[in-house]
Amino acid sequence: MTVNSVSLRLRDNLERIIADTKPGDRLPSEPELSKQLGVSRATLREAMRAFEIQGMIRRRQGSGTYVNRPTQVIESGLEKLESIETMAERSGLLVRMGSWKVECRTVESQVAQTLNLQMDQPVLCVSRVILAEDRPVAYLVDYVPLDILTPEDLQTDFNGSILDLLEERDMPDLHAARTQINAVTASIEVARALGIQRGDALLSFKSDLFLNNGRNVDHSYAYFLPGYFRFHVVRKLEI
Repeated sequence: MTVNSVSLRLRDNLERIIADTKPGDRLPSEPELSKQLGVSRATLREAMRAFEIQGMIRRRQGSGTYVNRPTQVIESGLEKLESIETMAERSGLLVRMGSWKVECRTVESQVAQTLNLQMDQPVLCVSRVILAEDRPVAYLVDYVPLDILTPEDLQTDFNGSILDLLEERDMPDLHAARTQINAVTASIEVARALGIQRGDALLSFKSDLFLNNGRNVDHSYAYFLPGYFRFHVVRKLEI
């Protein structure tokens, strides 16, 4: 039997055990599961990581591993520009902002060039964690020129979305965003923010928000746990 077939069989068996366990209930301990499935504990942990980042299970230090299947999934088409909060509200999933940080800082040359700024020119950097069902499901980082937003603008009624904030302030001439979508592995910073391990797979959006005149007013990065988000694109045949 090949390594791939053993891995697939382990995943199928583990998925069956998770599916047969009620949300909120604890799975058997690692020694019990590894014996039941006929694999080492190291191999079992590696297989369980995939289910953990999908939101299907959650490890609690000193307590065990619990089934935590998402009750709702944020599903949205990508044709319309909208925030996570708006998508979640439409999907019936309650989300809220967790830990967040606001600072004025100089940025690397790529970001400065993207925003058409000088290298020594500071920008507003806003990083925050988005929670759903009391667990981190997304990590967002935005870089915004200081003539667009300042730290004082975020002191009241900031829900975690720069887009929503700009729209609420009647930002003139907001036009469109160009977004690059990738599957990535979590860096140390992102893994720490989302409570996962470095190298775990994530869905990533790198976006630039433009005014009608072509000015870029927000360069952002968003990292999503796959189990809580499902995006789609409507594609039409040309006639």
